[in-house]
Order: sequence, then C-alpha cells, then structure tokens
Amino acid sequence: MGKVVINSYADFEKLVGQQIGTSDYIELTQERINLFADATLDHQWIHVDAERAKVESPFHSTIAHGYLTLSLLPHLWDQIIEVNNLKMMINYGMDKMKFGQPVLTGQSIRLTAKLQTLSDLRGVAKAEIKFAIEIKDQPKKALEGIAIFLYYFK
Repeated sequence: MGKVVINSYADFEKLVGQQIGTSDYIELTQERINLFADATLDHQWIHVDAERAKVESPFHSTIAHGYLTLSLLPHLWDQIIEVNNLKMMINYGMDKMKFGQPVLTGQSIRLTAKLQTLSDLRGVAKAEIKFAIEIKDQPKKALEGIAIFLYYFK
C-alpha cells in the first residue's frame, strides 16, 4: 500500500474513521538506543548495558527507551501519509498514550494509523490520529494512543 496523498482539508475529511495505513518496520538496534541515551542523558543500564541486562533484566536483553519508540512516530507517520500545500505542520499533543510492552534491542517496530477525528479550527486542520506501534511477531503493542497534529494549509 502506497502513501496516502492529501492536498487539502477536503481530502483529509474523506478519511475520517478510516485506517490510513501501515509503515515499514524499523529495527531498534543497540547503536540507535545508545545514541538516544546520549541525546537525552538517560543512560539507565536497562537500555545501555547489554552484559548486565543479560543477567539482571527480566527481559535478558537491553530494551529501547519508551520515548525512543515514541520519538519515531513522525518518521513512521511520514511513510504512511504525504500532506501537500502546507505552510507548516505542528505536533500538538498526545492523548491516552500507553506503553504496552518494552521493545527489546534488535526487535522491529511499525506504525498503524487511523484518522479518528478532523476539526477545522479557524482554517487549521486538527487531526486526531489513533495509532499503534506494533512489535514484529508480538501480539501486544509497544505503544498506543492518539497523536494530534495541526496542519496549516496554504
């Protein structure tokens, strides 16, 4: 399934209540986790010390930061949808976000997204996207919630 292309508010409106798409998988390597730890100054051993995690962690592996998983949402969203004719797009917030299970180092995740609601706020499109970040070959989601974006069409 290719990207959904949106050129206007009217195009967006047609998708309300529909599944928009699914991204490709992306692997969460130890290198990516370490870079995120450096960027956020969160070097908790459960994320960065593979030897200790093998012995002391209930997962017997390091795990990705939950916020690393969340931070990949814009990248994965961009694989699903292309919104044209914009002045700008703003990440407005999150609702009902819950981490379901940790992502072990080396596992791959992907995004599934559904347009839950769309509102016109004086010419700004407020899109509420119900999303899930799935872990490859795992029944439980890594993360679920509602991402809210503001689209400023030209």
